[in-house]
This record gives sequence, structure tokens and C-alpha cells, in this order.
Amino acid sequence: MQVFKFGGASVKTAQGMRNVAEIIQQQQPYKLLVVVSAMGETTNALEQLTWAYLRRQTDKDLIWQQIRTQHEQVVDELAGDNPEAFQPVYDLFAEVETILTQEPESPVDQVYDQLVSFGELLSTRIINAYLNQSGLDSYWVDARRLVRTDDSYREAKVDWSQTAEHITDTLADLLETSVVITQGFVGSTGEGHTTTLGRDGSDYTAAIFAYCLNAERVTIWKDVPGVLNADPKWFDETVKIDQLTYQDAIELAYYGATVIHPKTIKPLQNKNIPLFVRSFLQPQESGTVIGHFEKHLPIPSFIFKMNQTLISLHPKDFSFIAEENLSKIFGQFAEYGVKINLMQNTAISFSVVVDHHPERLARLLPQLQEEFRISYNEGLELITIRHYDEKTIGRVLVNKKLLVEQKSRYTVQLVVKDLGRVHEG
Repeated sequence: MQVFKFGGASVKTAQGMRNVAEIIQQQQPYKLLVVVSAMGETTNALEQLTWAYLRRQTDKDLIWQQIRTQHEQVVDELAGDNPEAFQPVYDLFAEVETILTQEPESPVDQVYDQLVSFGELLSTRIINAYLNQSGLDSYWVDARRLVRTDDSYREAKVDWSQTAEHITDTLADLLETSVVITQGFVGSTGEGHTTTLGRDGSDYTAAIFAYCLNAERVTIWKDVPGVLNADPKWFDETVKIDQLTYQDAIELAYYGATVIHPKTIKPLQNKNIPLFVRSFLQPQESGTVIGHFEKHLPIPSFIFKMNQTLISLHPKDFSFIAEENLSKIFGQFAEYGVKINLMQNTAISFSVVVDHHPERLARLLPQLQEEFRISYNEGLELITIRHYDEKTIGRVLVNKKLLVEQKSRYTVQLVVKDLGRVHEG
């Protein structure tokens, strides 16, 4: 039994859906669970819709209509002479439109999860209807019935025992005769309220199902030939890595490699389930396999995180940065959902690098300013090099000003400012 996961880029058009269907149809017609993300950019559009709905903006209906039209166009291209097979898609449209006519009553993050989850529900209904229309026995399952979580909306934590019970009870027999299509990114509380696992959490969903079903392998289908040693958006010369250890994959994901979600690897490592990263554009190619190997990365790998903010805290009373300060600082960062990508402290200062989320930082910084003097730099880059040497460091520092450097045995992190950009506060 194996698990496939297709991201939004693979299903953003009717032709993409056909390609995904072709990849699925090349497998045996059972013992395959397929996790699908929302169509490309749909989650971002649903986020805009959510904020417009919560703020009672007049453009919310226009935003929704654009989302609906995009999906209808794909359905129209795929349906052919059998539009009735796609009726579940129109039922979901009606659900969203009912919500939008009502006043928002639930907490903001709960409303967010309820609306944003429709991206995965829509894409999976479309691909499932198309597969059945094409002659494959495909069965649609609502992941919210199976993946049980707590009520930490937008970043829900999985209840593994309940989730395993629901998944095995529901799918073990079904997978003996059918391909199962389900959603990434979503779950639900014990009370049945929809939750999400964090942005880009569909990879994690694939790992959850694989762990609970004792899958032989997981394949994540991407628009790249495998795991590269750098993101081609930021690096001219990239090299595909054929094999990665679980440890190296965890490290790369933790530091921000976008090809794999950070939470994906550990459940697979715990059961020694190999993870393949392959190209849906070149499905005949072998891609990258992540597993229990002895050899570590053969070449340096580069991870670039853009639009970073460096925040430095200094006690107002000129005391030292001690444990009680750090405990309070970490608590406040966690409370406002600001993830720390790098931290460094001296006796009288504590510096962190974070993603630039203006709304979250606008709530966090005033709280910190009650006890700390704050300075910060915006518009920075955080460069992480795994298995570095001095030559690779010099390569990424051309035309950059180095603000922070942090080295360990295998990893170096560099906070830099492009000399053509200056953003300070």
C-alpha cells in the first residue's frame, strides 16, 4: 500500500488534473491513497475571502466569484457529457455561499479554518469525479472525519491515537478494492469543528496517513525533478540530490526548504517508510528518495528565506538577559504565533530573526516594549547552508552585508542585507 500526494501546482488547471489522473491510473487500481492540495493559489484566495468576510468588506462576493469561476472552468473542461458526476462540487459552492450570507459568530481562527478548508474539498471532489468518469474505481473520503486534532485552529495538533483508529477502521478494507482520494491540510476536533494543520500542511497529512496505514512508501509529486541543493528561484546552478537521510531531510525542512513540510519526515522515520520526491512533469524520472541511509549530503545545500526581520531586545534596566527574561520572551512569541528562525543572545541582548508578518508583529512588539528596548531591521535574508565550507559562504555573501553569523558543525546561518536595499526601524 502506498500514499501519493499532489500539490496545488499539479492540479491548478484541467490539463494538470488530467496529468494527475494519468499518473494515478498507471498504478494498480487499489492499495493507493491519494492526498491532494487545493488548486494553485486557491488557499491564498480563500484567505483573502476569509478576511473580507470577517471585516464585512463589500468585495467578499467578488473574491468568492473569482474562486468559483476558476473551479467551474476546470469542471467544464473535464465534465464532457457527464456534468452530473461533478454535482458534489456545486454542493460545496452552495455551502460556502451559505456561510457568506451569515454573520461571523465563531472566533477568527475557527472561521479561517472553516473557509480555507474548502480549497482541498473542491480539488478532491473534482479529481475524484474525473477519475470515476475515466473508468477508475475511485472513492472520495473526507479527511476531516479521520484526522482528529485539538482546537488549536490554523496550527492544529494531531491526536495520533484517535486518528490512527479512525483511519484504519475506515480505510483498511476500502483500500483493498479502491483508490482513495482525500484532502491534505485539514482535520477536525472531537466536536466536529474543522481545523487546519498549518500552511503547506498537505505533505504532513500524507505522512499521517502513511504512518497509520503502515504504507510501503510515500511519493510527493512536485514541479521539480526531486530535492535540489538550492531553490532555483534564488540559485542559478542547482544539483538534484538522489538520496537523503531522514536526518538531513529533517534539518533542511526545519531550516525552511520549501520542497518538504517540516513535520512530514518524523512519522515516516519512526516506521522507516521511504519518502520519494518526484516530478509530475516527468513522472518517468526517479527523483529523490529519503530514507534510512548511512551517507549524509554529498554536496552543500542552500536554503534562502526572504523578507526576514531581525529583532534585538535589550533590558530597559540594563540587567542581564537571564532565564526569566527568555521564558517570558518565548511565551510572548508563542502567544502571537511568531516563529523564530534564528536566535542569538549576549549578556545584555537577545536577537531573533522571524518571518515578516506585519499583523502579528504589530501585536507582539508593543508587549515586548513594556520591558525591553527594541531595535529591528526589516527586508533581510536568512541564508542557511547545510554541510558548508568557507567557499560556499563566500559565494552567497557577494554584494551582501553580513549582520549575524551562526555556525555549528554541519550548518551555518547568515543574516544578510542586500546592499541595494536598506530597511531599518
